[in-house]
Amino acid sequence: MSQLERILQGSLELFLRAGIKSITMDDIAKHLGMSKKTIYQFFKDKNELVTATLEKRLKEDEEQMADIIGQSENVIEEMINMMKCSEEVLSKINPTVIHDMQKYHPEAWAGFQKFKAEVLISTMEDLLTKGIMQGYIRTDIDVKIMARMRVNQVELGFNTEIFPVGEFNTWKIQMQFIEHFNYGICTLKGYKLLNQYKNIHEE
Repeated sequence: MSQLERILQGSLELFLRAGIKSITMDDIAKHLGMSKKTIYQFFKDKNELVTATLEKRLKEDEEQMADIIGQSENVIEEMINMMKCSEEVLSKINPTVIHDMQKYHPEAWAGFQKFKAEVLISTMEDLLTKGIMQGYIRTDIDVKIMARMRVNQVELGFNTEIFPVGEFNTWKIQMQFIEHFNYGICTLKGYKLLNQYKNIHEE
């Protein structure tokens, strides 16, 4: 792993665990066992580092989604696999990350919003359209509305004013949202298959 990759990976670990605002360049240097000077060779400030870290993470997410879609037999399996994939990521995120990015790092926030609009929403629209054709998803749903709703639910789950940190578990919130959405869009055929996959996953 190159020095640049180490910096991006190490920064991401700290940001996800503790939020962005509370982590300093000193913390990152200490965590990586390197000098701050080395980090500044690659990034002029923390803002630039946050933006680059997010870009790397979103690129990986996009590749992972493409893999899941390529390997799944049907839309229901895609939904279950996406859920497993989300669990790995979302269960480790400190809810303040979204708030910190929005408030203190507008460039990174804009990149995240762009990713949502161009990648996540269109991927979800494709998945829903395919599911309708396969007979697993209800024909009466509006794909464009549901795709936007689902993608923006994730952000809602990280809103600490609605879900205070001490009171709610971040992953449990996301899990409830996902399950509510999945069961709400399915036909009876889809519902049965979703239960089947869910039982296998839980076992």
